[in-house]
Amino acid sequence: MNQIIVSDPADPRIAAFRHIRERDLTGREGLFIAEGEVVVRVLTSSASLCRPRALLLAEKRAAGLVDVIARLTDQTPVYVASQAVLDQIAGFPLHRGILALGEKPKPVTMEACLGDLQRDDIFVVAAGIGNHDNMGGLFRNAAAFGAKAVLLDQTCCDPFYRKAIRVSVGAVLRTPCFAGGSTLSSIEALEAAGVEVLALTPSANQPLAQYRRKGPVALLLGSEGPGLPSNVIARCTAVGIPMAGGFDSLNVATTSAVALHHLTTPALSGG
Repeated sequence: MNQIIVSDPADPRIAAFRHIRERDLTGREGLFIAEGEVVVRVLTSSASLCRPRALLLAEKRAAGLVDVIARLTDQTPVYVASQAVLDQIAGFPLHRGILALGEKPKPVTMEACLGDLQRDDIFVVAAGIGNHDNMGGLFRNAAAFGAKAVLLDQTCCDPFYRKAIRVSVGAVLRTPCFAGGSTLSSIEALEAAGVEVLALTPSANQPLAQYRRKGPVALLLGSEGPGLPSNVIARCTAVGIPMAGGFDSLNVATTSAVALHHLTTPALSGG
């Protein structure tokens, strides 16, 4: 399709892209902003669970995205602006020069996440994760190690926040996710389906390295600092990663990578 040149930052056609840093804090009614080439390529790929609604590109970046633009439908506009105009639209210097407006996928039910359960399935369950960098890291690790879905309780931040998507290198856009409800209700649903829930906690007596899985598992991670509540840990199989020198714990995203590697490596996990 023809690219649409935008020369006025106040052009009403690009209103959804205006002042994106502030608007990320208030939500977008089922829409989100994707930033950078890697993320936009995921958004427009066949692996994406989301639909691109529009692109806004710096003039210097348009030629390098010809293949991406070719994948779009005729109903998906591609706006092109000078770097100076683009910076005014975004509200800050946008060095990557690539933005996309995307539509979130339809909400996924817990039943759908747990359907067609296989012995080697693994889930990532997040409780109270409010940091967008950590949320993006969790999704990136979940995708990298083949998790079937990510389950978020109602206190987690929105994974479709622009920074979370960017940190995840687009994994948020292609990973099935259930959001809502309490951690305990997620544990109950997982256990009812035959999934063992592992709670990662420094207080565990069993080291992760000694754990051997017997079937589908879910990895439960809490926020840094307070961690998981004691009543939640009591419902699960508690495992931990021993620290040297009395150090308390790893960053939650790093912890998820270590644990997922163990749980998806047959020689280590017993799977």
